[in-house]
Amino acid sequence: MFRPFFHALHDAGIPVTPTAFLRLQRALNMGLIASLDDLYVVARTLLIKSERDFDTYDRMFAAYFGGADQSDASPADIDEQIRLRIEKWLKNPKKPDQVAQPGAEQAERLSPEALEQYLRDRLEDQKDEHHGGRKWIGTGGVSPVGHSGQRPGGMRIGGISRNRSAMQVALERRYRDYSRGAPLTRAQVGEALQRLRHLMPEGPRDALSIDKTIYETMRNGGEIELVFDRRLADRLKVILLIDNGGWSMETHVPTVQILFNHARDQFRHLDIHYFHNTIHERVWNDPGRMHAPVPFEQLLARDPQSRVIIVGDASMAPEELLHAGPGLTVRRISRQAGIERLRLLAKTYRHAVWLNPLSPSLWPYGQTIGLIRQIFPMFSLSLDGLEKAVSHLMCL
Repeated sequence: MFRPFFHALHDAGIPVTPTAFLRLQRALNMGLIASLDDLYVVARTLLIKSERDFDTYDRMFAAYFGGADQSDASPADIDEQIRLRIEKWLKNPKKPDQVAQPGAEQAERLSPEALEQYLRDRLEDQKDEHHGGRKWIGTGGVSPVGHSGQRPGGMRIGGISRNRSAMQVALERRYRDYSRGAPLTRAQVGEALQRLRHLMPEGPRDALSIDKTIYETMRNGGEIELVFDRRLADRLKVILLIDNGGWSMETHVPTVQILFNHARDQFRHLDIHYFHNTIHERVWNDPGRMHAPVPFEQLLARDPQSRVIIVGDASMAPEELLHAGPGLTVRRISRQAGIERLRLLAKTYRHAVWLNPLSPSLWPYGQTIGLIRQIFPMFSLSLDGLEKAVSHLMCL
């Protein structure tokens, strides 16, 4: 039973073992799982060994049992005023015996998309609080939205889960920040530093180790055994270029700064510069991009063996990337198109990657993202993405 679910988890990258899956089957056979809510909790307990996989588990569970979209995009937020209005309606829920309940007949389960549309439709019509019934947002009753009711497969808004019937538990994405594929946060800086430590160059095994040679020779009964170690290479030079403009980058820039400042000691030299959207005539040494500009030609004059890491959402008006001349941003007149400068940067520095804070599921919809991906290898700004980017930088 549920073998396709087992394979779905495995295909999603969760290391589910056959032994754990057999334990789940045993729990089912013993009657320990009586509802979908029980299955959600027991399966996660037995199958998932790391909180890093909780978010992926939630997505796959919702997709397999509820037909929800498996994409990593965040659900749309309810407008703040609407949220406050709903919360007011849902205060002081009536007890079941205080509410006139409809008959035992209940409507069919609604899909997550239908639940969302139902909520939007009710918000257009409803003017005040409501208790009981089958239609309005409120408490009790069998309406698909509200809380403390008896509707299986409904959307609980506020309150507490008294009847264990909210299908949207897995859709809440409560463990999104724990996911290795989630955008990097300050809480993950320590773990991210472990990825960056792989940016340590090693030379060939051509340095004779006297101590190891003596030890192996003695083990061989006097027969000489030469042992060579890897020669230590100079520490790397790193150029970090950060897009410090636009709302989509605001929450990520401080985390990236903290991460690389903590890692500064392991690099021979670390230069941090800032730009907006794409690179034009200059980059800046200050986050506000007001002082200490660095001409683009000077940026190209560094050690060609430097590792270049560009952090940005790669999203802008196509004209800003593709056209020279007066720019869309203030105080910019470009004599060369931004895309040409990016190509020149990639040609100068063979060891270069682009880290994007946007979810990879959104990348195909951005025209400029696609163009920049043709120039630089692009990875997500997450623990997994950082690890892949570091591996790419070291294998070139």
